[in-house]
Amino acid sequence: MSTPHITGAPLPPPVALAEPQSRVSGWWTASLSLANLAVFLGFFTPIQILLPLQLEHLDAAHKASLLSWVTGVGALVAMLVNPLAGALSDRTTSRFGRRRPWILAGALLGAAGLLCTSHQHGLAGIIAGWALAQAGLNVMLAGVTAPVADQVPLGQRAVVSGWTGISQSLGLVVGALLVTVVVSGVLSGYALTAAVTLALALPFVLFFPDAVLPARSRASLRPRALLAGYWVSPRRHPDFGWAWLTRFLINLGNAIGTLYLLYYLTDAVHYRSPDAGVLILTAVYTLAALLTAIPSGVLSDRTGRRKPLVVASCAVMALAALLLAAVHSWPATVLAAAVLGAGYGIYLAVDQALVTQVLPAAADRAKDLGVINIANSGPQVLAPALAAPIVAHLGGYAGLYTATAVVTLLAGLLVHRIRGVA
Repeated sequence: MSTPHITGAPLPPPVALAEPQSRVSGWWTASLSLANLAVFLGFFTPIQILLPLQLEHLDAAHKASLLSWVTGVGALVAMLVNPLAGALSDRTTSRFGRRRPWILAGALLGAAGLLCTSHQHGLAGIIAGWALAQAGLNVMLAGVTAPVADQVPLGQRAVVSGWTGISQSLGLVVGALLVTVVVSGVLSGYALTAAVTLALALPFVLFFPDAVLPARSRASLRPRALLAGYWVSPRRHPDFGWAWLTRFLINLGNAIGTLYLLYYLTDAVHYRSPDAGVLILTAVYTLAALLTAIPSGVLSDRTGRRKPLVVASCAVMALAALLLAAVHSWPATVLAAAVLGAGYGIYLAVDQALVTQVLPAAADRAKDLGVINIANSGPQVLAPALAAPIVAHLGGYAGLYTATAVVTLLAGLLVHRIRGVA
């Protein structure tokens, strides 16, 4: 006997919008982690090494302020592009899924922007090229961030977030190796970074399809609706608001502390080879993060608790910043890199899983994660405005890293305001 049709019964959500239940494979996690590595290699290699060198050649006397301008404009572009790309991704009904077309398009545009930046010899051109690279990389970021919320069940989410989060740290060390060991020179460094960024995006794009969104389930594409997506009311969604603020503060502390790392090694530590020093520190940092991220993700998934581990990560990162503030020596800097990496590894795994649990709506996952990502890029705009006067007038590098510690500890305190996650 056939089941009678019940008029008015709610239809189940399409697969693309349903809460994931099936565990993802190790190959899926590895491919998504490589795509994340592509994004952060494209971001961090220029910021940490290539742009400082390029700007030092342009004007050594004003290198710090020029770097602030370039990274600030790039971060502003990121703030605008990421949520918009996420909103368009959420509304994509392509037979290739919602995320893969944007990952590929972003990788191509980001690589083009990196190549464009490499050929510039004036400040305006460098800013324009880096803005183009940031636009492409943030389109890609919108695509690689959402699959964890789309396809990973809650009980596996912190472990997967740990692996994808480690890609941020690996982006630092892999990029540094590429442009200091494999090749030398600004032009070849940008070219290799662009090529590797595109290559690492391809496995996930080619081999792991995501569910297709039916056209009937697509939200409005009107400009007003897209612009409205930049705002998520903290009154209606307080947990989302507190998660955004805590991430903003953590990344602000991180941005303040890392913006002048190359110059810190040069001017405060007086390390004989600052470029090599950055490579060593990023390797130490990455190794420490690797040692803490996955165990923290496993612990968080097994216990179902996120907030205590985020608080612990903030305390550990603040301790590292205070060490940098107090002791300007190479051994102390290496120790601080290890402590900072350990804290950041915990944060990367657990905070991303926490954020996916406070997203307001399944239909807007990529857009809302794009809004969350403003808390990653926004500090890049604010940090130069704060860091430059601190270094110049409020205690130099000691004042800079003390400010980093204070901001990071404040983030740890505010995590407790999130009520819907343990």
